[in-house]
Amino acid sequence: MKAIFQRLLIFFVAVPLVLSLVLFFPQRNHLALNVVILAFIGLGSAEFSVILGNKGLFPGRIPAGTRMVPLKRRVEAAVLGILAPLVITLVNSFTPARENGDTGSLIFSAVFILGGLWVLLSRVFTAGAGLQDYTLQAASGFSVMVYPGLFLVWLIRMSGLDNSSLVIFVFLLMVFGNDSVAWAAGMLFGKGNRGIVAASPNKSVAGFVGGIGASILVGAGAEFFAKDVLVSRFLPPLAAGIILGLLSGCASSLGDLAESALKRSSGMKDSGNIIPGRGGVLDSIDSIALAAPVFYLGYRILFQ
Repeated sequence: MKAIFQRLLIFFVAVPLVLSLVLFFPQRNHLALNVVILAFIGLGSAEFSVILGNKGLFPGRIPAGTRMVPLKRRVEAAVLGILAPLVITLVNSFTPARENGDTGSLIFSAVFILGGLWVLLSRVFTAGAGLQDYTLQAASGFSVMVYPGLFLVWLIRMSGLDNSSLVIFVFLLMVFGNDSVAWAAGMLFGKGNRGIVAASPNKSVAGFVGGIGASILVGAGAEFFAKDVLVSRFLPPLAAGIILGLLSGCASSLGDLAESALKRSSGMKDSGNIIPGRGGVLDSIDSIALAAPVFYLGYRILFQ
């Protein structure tokens, strides 16, 4: 009962706060929202380093007798994860729109390469047996540069689109609606249809159907309420909204399952304990991370 109360509290407090950032603080291409996203990327990357550490893949040697990645290595993971998204945020917020594309691509590539060089070269001179783990350290370093940061870059990129407030609002409603309705449908109707995915045995067919259905409804509703803004290139407006909702809903559900698989593989129930009722930061952004590139590309294809 406590977990249910905490989850409902997060839904009724945190979700409106995030949506309020989108609607009421759009200055500098949603800088306020993007700063929050960067904080979540950093914390999520640090949690991902712990997941890797529990599986024997880590950005640095784990001290004998413990399975916890040292704090300095978690900080390193956070910095590596935040580098590329930070560049996109700064370019979006402080570079003239006409220069965003070329400038952003150039700086993004340079910073990402610098991060990769750090991963490859920072431990070249490690002495003794440490070199035996060099391959694992490099692999985990590159991993935290990609997940969740590079996936959430696509959410930051939405802030540079025309009608960005509406676009981001619709996207977040699709993901939050998917997560919330999937949880409620699973609680109410999922008792006899759980266990279909080994990575997350508590997930149910009812939850999947309910969650994806919620995303589709948001897509259809967006077309109904904003048909003058969301104009499809080649499809009837309602069909375009439904397709975008379906794609984003499926990606949102798969993002949750993928992170569950990572945790289960490393023997963890939650990625952390920073968010009451949900676990860690990565547990809260897994769906957003995978859905962001799918929604962004789907939106650009269908509506721009």
